[in-house]
Amino acid sequence: MKKIQSALISVYHKEGLDQIISQLHKLGVTIYSTGGTQTYIESLGVPVNTVEDLTGYPSILDGRVKTLHPKVFGGILARREESHLNQLKEYDIPAVDLVIVDLYPFEETVRTTTDEKKIIEKIDIGGIALIRAGAKNFQDVIIVSSQQQYAMLAQLLAEKDGYSDIQDRRDFATAAFAVSSHYDTMIHRYFAGGSVWDSTVPAFKESIPAAMEMRYGENPHQSGRFFGPLDEILIQLGGKEISFNNMVDIDAAVGLMAEFKDAAPTVAVLKHTNPCGCAQAGSVEEAWDKALAGDPVSAFGGIIICNQKIDVATAAKIDELFYEVLIAPDFTPEAKALLLKKKKRIILQLKAYPSTKYQYKSILNGVIVQETDRKRESEAELTWGTKRMGDSRETDDLLFAVRCVKHLKSNAISLVKDRQLVGMGCGQTSRVDALNQAILKARHYGLSLKGAVMASDAFFPFPDCVEIADEAGITAVIQPGGSIKDQESIDYCDQHGMAMAITGIRHFRH
Repeated sequence: MKKIQSALISVYHKEGLDQIISQLHKLGVTIYSTGGTQTYIESLGVPVNTVEDLTGYPSILDGRVKTLHPKVFGGILARREESHLNQLKEYDIPAVDLVIVDLYPFEETVRTTTDEKKIIEKIDIGGIALIRAGAKNFQDVIIVSSQQQYAMLAQLLAEKDGYSDIQDRRDFATAAFAVSSHYDTMIHRYFAGGSVWDSTVPAFKESIPAAMEMRYGENPHQSGRFFGPLDEILIQLGGKEISFNNMVDIDAAVGLMAEFKDAAPTVAVLKHTNPCGCAQAGSVEEAWDKALAGDPVSAFGGIIICNQKIDVATAAKIDELFYEVLIAPDFTPEAKALLLKKKKRIILQLKAYPSTKYQYKSILNGVIVQETDRKRESEAELTWGTKRMGDSRETDDLLFAVRCVKHLKSNAISLVKDRQLVGMGCGQTSRVDALNQAILKARHYGLSLKGAVMASDAFFPFPDCVEIADEAGITAVIQPGGSIKDQESIDYCDQHGMAMAITGIRHFRH
């Protein structure tokens, strides 16, 4: 156990610091400080020694240099052994047992301004150096590296009366290197123009704070954890703890509904990240009825998401089904009261749609990174490969279908009629198998394909899919094109009065 006898305090955020200052004063700890922190400590009526008096130098260069001096860093980095202690004595350097730092808010500044001069001035130099020095010498020094750790320190001071053990100091050092690593990564991100990769630096750099424990991983024998500020996107109103698989499905659901965030009432049902039901209508209740009708069996235990407020009539219908998660931007008070009666159903309020620019996946012994696919086709961008263009209803359904197929695992086919997903095929090794699966589902649930449209996530290498679609009653097709045999599919459509739109954009989803 080591006793805290001296402390260096230099922080940006001072909220919550008063309790610590009071505790240190009662314990007889000698305090050193700088600038605004020094003034704050003095305002509490607690004696404080200035770093300027210790070093013999004033704060210079508009505060850029305050603590960068051997008399500061010597006291932090000195091992408590004879040779180092003799050097401290020789050069009149006080040993420092506790360092409290809270860095300039660089990340917050980048979010709130584009003024590069202001941003650069929020790159902390002395603070980050103090954090690394204190963490390196954790054998003898406690390093508190952010405002979020003030309460932890206050608890330690109260419970151990100013003492700490090696595990305490190691824990604070671990947190300190996490803080410094995240801080440097955010600075690198800024200089790289917001990119997570930089061609000049052969390294993948990302830092995502705020961990949340999952019930378990993909399976019960695996542990799981989520990193990220979830509360910026979703608020959990009720239900059990979110699991790893829940989180993956929630991500898929929110990604799908982002396609319809500004549209008429839309409801989607997903199972294992794939939309098995999706529909748009004049009301939320009607949209729910149509979405469920698309595949009422797969909806059991699924994820439900809506782009508008859920009313009590719709909630009552949803409540009849067993589901894992329900997501909506809002609920009427009556709907919320009804839905929260079932304690294990996860109810989430959608605050915002994610705007993340990149997606990551761990593979082999590394990470692959790609830009998020946010391409949304519009009617003006469609190219009609066939002589017949789709009429207004077909075109509307084709755009709906391509937004659905974009979120199905490849190979994928979506069949849509009157803004209702009436059939889907996904995860197949053959596009023909995906289409046959979609047709089979539609017929199994009694949904008519006469006048329906078809979307494919990739091109048709042969005309077989349009032939099968035609025989099923489908009248219009949308696909990215790009096959050397595109013309064969186009010719078949022309010969049978079908319309084919070509987007030029592929939406594979592996």
